[in-house]
Amino acid sequence: MRLLPLLVLVACTAKESTSDDSAPTDDTSTTTDDTSSTTDDTGTSDDTGEGRTGDADLGGCAVFPGDNPWNTDISGAPLHARSDAFINNIGRSTGLHPDFGTTWQGAPNGIPFVTVDASQPGVAVSFMYADESDAGPYPVPEGAPIEGGPNGSGDRHVLVVQTDDCVLYELYDAWPQSDGSWEAGSGAIFDLSSNDLRPDGWTSADAAGLPILPGLVRYEEVVTLGRIDHALRFTVSRSQRGYIHPATHAASSDTDPDRPPMGLRLRLKAATDCSGFSSEVQVICDALKTYGMFVADNGSDWYISGAPDERWSDDNLRDLRELTGGDFEVVETGAVIPY
Repeated sequence: MRLLPLLVLVACTAKESTSDDSAPTDDTSTTTDDTSSTTDDTGTSDDTGEGRTGDADLGGCAVFPGDNPWNTDISGAPLHARSDAFINNIGRSTGLHPDFGTTWQGAPNGIPFVTVDASQPGVAVSFMYADESDAGPYPVPEGAPIEGGPNGSGDRHVLVVQTDDCVLYELYDAWPQSDGSWEAGSGAIFDLSSNDLRPDGWTSADAAGLPILPGLVRYEEVVTLGRIDHALRFTVSRSQRGYIHPATHAASSDTDPDRPPMGLRLRLKAATDCSGFSSEVQVICDALKTYGMFVADNGSDWYISGAPDERWSDDNLRDLRELTGGDFEVVETGAVIPY
């Protein structure tokens, strides 16, 4: 057993749950320093499954090919044999929580991202856990938004999309230095035109070894486009020592088979009635029925991640709380890989 990756991702959950074995924290939200610029339109999956058109708020970059797991319709996927056990373990009666919105405690609420073009120079990043991090350099602009704000004490994710080459750069526990370089816990670089996974056993800027940006609820998709064409990201307080591809990393020492492994995929049951919810939450419901959501990190149970935006209606997003664990089921997407 290698202890290093486990230590990395236990540290990653400071904003919500300091240990995989600890109880869920109070109903709190993540805060951020800034939001990315957005435009009036976003792209969609094409009908062939071979590619995706570009997302306008990501500089025209598609977020992985159409046949990538993030973009795969799992509404007809078979039910997992342990579905009930997994749902019970996460919390059948616990409501969902939108871990994003406008502001929380004076700062933007959610995981921010920023887009840059090829003129943005790369900067050096030194990593605490360099053996499972991509060396870079990373094109992080001065003043890049940090999850939790410049003085935040949580995960401090920094997400950057380089739009000329459509490459995603993600950092965990990122701290800017006076010389323009950064220090971070871990980092990962993803070619958005590729389906390649990280090496088995490797973390990323997230516990599951997954990219973060593809699983965020973004305002431009929900309100402007009116649909989300990809799976979402959510957290659980207790996970299993194992993962399911496309995840590549686990963050637990617990071998209980009823605890969710990283990369476990859930969907909202098709019969769930969302018609009485706000228009924003109806769009999220549709995505959860079609694409589902991945277990991506240890944190509070049923916290769904999104990008902050001052245009969100926090009141409307609260309709998500009306959905509970019992409204979900787990689908079969592959074997659990022991970690």
